[in-house]
Amino acid sequence: MAWARRLRMRHLESFLILLDAGTLSAAAQRLHMTQSAMSHWLGEMEALAGARLLVRGRRLQLTPAGDAVRKLALRVLGEVSRAHEELGSIAKGAVARLHVGSVFAGVAHLVPRAIVSFQQAQPNVQIEVTEGVFNALLERLERRDYDVIVGSIDARAYGPHLAHEVLFEDGIGVVVARHHPLAGRQRIAWRDLFAFPWVMPPRETLMRTRLDTVLLERGAAGLQPRVETGSVLTLEAVLRGTDYIGVCSGAMARHLEALGLLRVLPVADAESFGPVGAVWRQGGAGEVVHAFVRSLREEAARLGLEEGQGTAGS
Repeated sequence: MAWARRLRMRHLESFLILLDAGTLSAAAQRLHMTQSAMSHWLGEMEALAGARLLVRGRRLQLTPAGDAVRKLALRVLGEVSRAHEELGSIAKGAVARLHVGSVFAGVAHLVPRAIVSFQQAQPNVQIEVTEGVFNALLERLERRDYDVIVGSIDARAYGPHLAHEVLFEDGIGVVVARHHPLAGRQRIAWRDLFAFPWVMPPRETLMRTRLDTVLLERGAAGLQPRVETGSVLTLEAVLRGTDYIGVCSGAMARHLEALGLLRVLPVADAESFGPVGAVWRQGGAGEVVHAFVRSLREEAARLGLEEGQGTAGS
């Protein structure tokens, strides 16, 4: 541990700048150093770590030791940034700050309701919510950008440093504009949908993977979307002016129908999408995180969603 004690914040910051720049000369310009000074600095870093961190070439490449230092830098600098924000919040009268990442199914109703319920009990906690796809949210959770994320629970939530709780089971929701030719039908088969253009979730999402499997099983493996988007606003706006078929989570579909924006089609043998739950870092969550998870659990029950099915990894 002696080498770590000699590390300074500037070492970690400069190392990430060097990786982003890709070359010693580009990094030297950003750090207002000469290239020789930058090379000397890198040598000092490698001497501190006792291992080669980068392979020098036309573009620098990380060694396994360098990747370990990169992860260390992201963790440490992330925690320092969080501490800075929390100190600022305390100075303004707030006792804590909670960063929540959520997929769109959670944002539909569960996360907003949980926030309201949570802040009634803890009004001095500031909450920041970011929406995104689960892959990106999980990566940022591991970098400590978020305290807790709400998303689709799959094998990735069983990571060795993660804990999770299932909140409800979601399904695949098929939605259309209120004026759509299929909007008044009482029962719809999958084949009835294939004559219309589609709006689908992006390819890298779990929802899209599940949808592609369903289409393959229904004989529509070659069906290509006219639009791919993870934005609920874009989905609603495109459908409102067209006869397109849209796909989103069942929770979001019901929410959009309740608002009078879209219609949920009663598709026969509609498929389950899978469980949606909360994920947080094991051992790194304080009482504020656990209190927010309790609010999520309670709101899921009030909304008539399936109750949480226990915790894992805790």
